[in-house]
Amino acid sequence: MGYKISIGSNIIKGPWGGGNQFAISLSRYLKKKGWEVAAGLDDRDIDIIVMTEPRITSESGAYNQKQISWYLIKKPDTVVVHRINECDERKGTRGVNKYLMRANKVADYTIFISKFLKSLFIKKGFFKGRNSSAVKNGADKAVFNRKGLRKWDGQSPIRIVTHHWGYSFKKGFDIYKKFAALGSVKGVKIQFSYIGKIPESVKSGGMKVIPPLSGRKLTEELKKNHIYVTGSVSEPAGMHHIEGAMCGLPLLYRNSGALPEYCSSFGVMFEGAGDVEDRLGDLMDNYDYYFSKMEGYPYNSELMCRGYEKIFLNLLKDKDKLGGSKRRLRYTALFVKESFFYVLEIISLNFKKVIKKVRGM
Repeated sequence: MGYKISIGSNIIKGPWGGGNQFAISLSRYLKKKGWEVAAGLDDRDIDIIVMTEPRITSESGAYNQKQISWYLIKKPDTVVVHRINECDERKGTRGVNKYLMRANKVADYTIFISKFLKSLFIKKGFFKGRNSSAVKNGADKAVFNRKGLRKWDGQSPIRIVTHHWGYSFKKGFDIYKKFAALGSVKGVKIQFSYIGKIPESVKSGGMKVIPPLSGRKLTEELKKNHIYVTGSVSEPAGMHHIEGAMCGLPLLYRNSGALPEYCSSFGVMFEGAGDVEDRLGDLMDNYDYYFSKMEGYPYNSELMCRGYEKIFLNLLKDKDKLGGSKRRLRYTALFVKESFFYVLEIISLNFKKVIKKVRGM
């Protein structure tokens, strides 16, 4: 094939977010398929650049729209794909959506990690609907699988688990606190475990808190349980519930964000803290049915990577239409503009550090 792709993500070992797992899975898959995979923009023969995290404050982002613009001035026939996996609604932040849409101006094509996220950005003013699509996340089935999982017997205490890398309260801590306080449901004792970090405002009483885990150690811990719960609010897609489902755990999931896209038919949906106990009861009543369905959970990393590769190959068919002085001029203007914004962002970050230091005195 002979294609070269750069995936703009700094691979971080150990527990980290879903973007890190995406970069690992896609890089491994494409190498097996004969692609040459680069991590940066040093090579001068890159066919496709994948921008994964353009924010300069991110540890995982290898480069952003500014560096990509500079590269395209010299090699304007390179295809740029922007993977969007974040939004303000997820953590209650401001400016993330606006920044991602600004960064997106460098892209020829955009891949969202859910239909929910694509729809959200279109409503916010994203006008590249025809040059975008949604490709679902997926977990590595060699790591996350049902091997060794024991089914709940319907009588012994039922063990419920969730895990998150980030610890924003909107990850679902209103739900997790409720589970920590529950003694039993329908006469069955509840044991709730949380893997990852918890906010300082959340007391760990009633829940078993386990430090962040990844890979096979995470899989082993997940399989000690019977049900996987996610209370995440406005989740763009997430990896946590996918990993739980791939391990064979029936899902109890919130009707929010992209969770229904990923979890429908593989568990029971709830609206919030007001009905989650009743819905847990429904899942327990139908546990055998959902346990058997989990064997067909489809969202694995191979399916995800095939989706990305198909898009890449289709874009490369029209690669000869790119290039030329107009495209080079466009990216020159974009580079100048982004250089100006970059200076402003650095000044702003340094100002915030000074204010934080002064307040800490």
